Amino acid sequence: MTQKNQFWRGMILGAIAGGAISLLDKPTRDVMKANVQKTTSKVSYVLRNPGEVAEKVKETAEKVKTTVKQVSEDISYLTDKVEELRELTPQVTDMIKETKDSFSKSDEELLLKEVVGE
Repeated sequence: MTQKNQFWRGMILGAIAGGAISLLDKPTRDVMKANVQKTTSKVSYVLRNPGEVAEKVKETAEKVKTTVKQVSEDISYLTDKVEELRELTPQVTDMIKETKDSFSKSDEELLLKEVVGE
């Protein structure tokens, strides 16, 4: 059990040491300072206006819910149309074959009439 505690302790100390060493670089310090200020500002805003933040979260959740519902309806519509096309395709194929056969028979009858002299 002590070995495990030493491992996590070493990980935490290593992370702290690595973070401290990286702050020796001035551009890194400046970026970190700006990020901490932004985060602090946002956290304090949330703490001062919890109702407003909760309302924004609810509005966003409602928009997501509406969008998901619309996409679901669109997918359902497209699925229905694809199914209709699947059912319609064999019927169209049969109609084309029948039309082709009808024209072929008409051409044969016209040729026969021409030969016979009618």
